[in-house]
Amino acid sequence: MLRIFFSLCIFLIFYNLLFSQPATDIYIADLRIGDSDIEVGSPLNITNREGYDNQPMFLPDGKSLLYTSIREDGQADIYQYNLPTKSTIRITHTKESEYSPTIMPNGKDFSTVRVEADSSQRLWKFSLDGGEASLLLEKIKPVGYHAWASRHRVALFVLGSPNSLYLADIRDGSMNEKVSEDIGRSLHKIPGRDAISFVQKVTENNWWIKKLELDGMKIVPLIQTLAGSEDYAWTPDGSILMAQGSKLFKWQPQKDQNWVEITDFKKAGLTGITRIAISPTGSRLALASQKVANK
Repeated sequence: MLRIFFSLCIFLIFYNLLFSQPATDIYIADLRIGDSDIEVGSPLNITNREGYDNQPMFLPDGKSLLYTSIREDGQADIYQYNLPTKSTIRITHTKESEYSPTIMPNGKDFSTVRVEADSSQRLWKFSLDGGEASLLLEKIKPVGYHAWASRHRVALFVLGSPNSLYLADIRDGSMNEKVSEDIGRSLHKIPGRDAISFVQKVTENNWWIKKLELDGMKIVPLIQTLAGSEDYAWTPDGSILMAQGSKLFKWQPQKDQNWVEITDFKKAGLTGITRIAISPTGSRLALASQKVANK
């Protein structure tokens, strides 16, 4: 009974976090990564509607992206936006809700966190070509967010007190001992490295992006986050982009001592930027921004 009560409390916390967020839109912009600087083009709103559109993720070809959208029926489903045709299609249409679409290492499938009918939050797999969904990790819940470390291993944000980082293997459903705790929602595979990055919230005002080296399970601090920010993305060359309010910053480890402002999207109407995604070639950027009420 206590276990059921605890699971219900964790679900309600996660549910309230999701649905208390303000309306958001997704913007895309051209990106140019130089040896010592990064330039961003004018942002284009690709959703532009009332409601929640968030969690963008580029497909391997960089020509499309997946994102989470909550429409009139109140369900969260996964949609796909095609950049060349500027068209949108619905990928999932289920009684459950799906969040955090993430391309799997095979490039053909994507994984999501599904909120099931009994409020379980587990990791599921969908095919980009259609077909039935399949459960990836039967016994591991409640999962909040995830990132693929390799073809079979996945880093998991597991909800609890505190929220914790684990690694799981989809071949046998096993999960290792806790890697870290008090973590943020932004988990990423570091390009070109056998490593995962995550945010650890050391104290209320002291958050760090850290690296987990998978060979040896060593954790290395990288850089302190911008105040109040926890979402970021890696460029193909190993730089990090992070937003704060309407501003976008970069950190190029070999060049920058600290965060360097790239641009301010205030005039373009972006504010409260959270999720960030970068295309595999580093030529495009996707941003989730709070919707600004028309004056």
